Amino acid sequence: MTDLLTLLEDHWGWLVFAALLGIAEVLMPGVFLIWIAIAAAITGLVALALPITLPFQLLLFAALSLLAVWAGRRWYVDNPVPSSDPLLNDRSARLIGQSVTVVDAIIAGEGRVKIGDSVWSATGPDTPAGTRMRVVGVDGTIIRVENLIP
Repeated sequence: MTDLLTLLEDHWGWLVFAALLGIAEVLMPGVFLIWIAIAAAITGLVALALPITLPFQLLLFAALSLLAVWAGRRWYVDNPVPSSDPLLNDRSARLIGQSVTVVDAIIAGEGRVKIGDSVWSATGPDTPAGTRMRVVGVDGTIIRVENLIP
């Protein structure tokens, strides 16, 4: 009878741990804890079905956690979540297509342009100060520009 109670305690611990991780996933932003919760739930179900020792359960949980996180990451890479603003956290990509003003003349392919309230280094065709240009690319902190009307 004590073996049965020990077995029940082992699997209930894993299932409660899985439930707590699931609740934490709901309360905190991100999608990570759910994969660990799945690993804990599977470990609990295996512990219920098979008489395995705690060290093996921990090893199983570690392996399942790695596998679940890898599978979840792969799934999200293959099935990206659609967004109404895909460039939200990509400031440089948001700059492409914007109209800018040349602040320091672009001479020998290098100069400075004003975007919003800041001034950026720029590369492009030789252009006098005050000319309006269009951003066509970003290389780190260097803005690539071209004439508004090609």
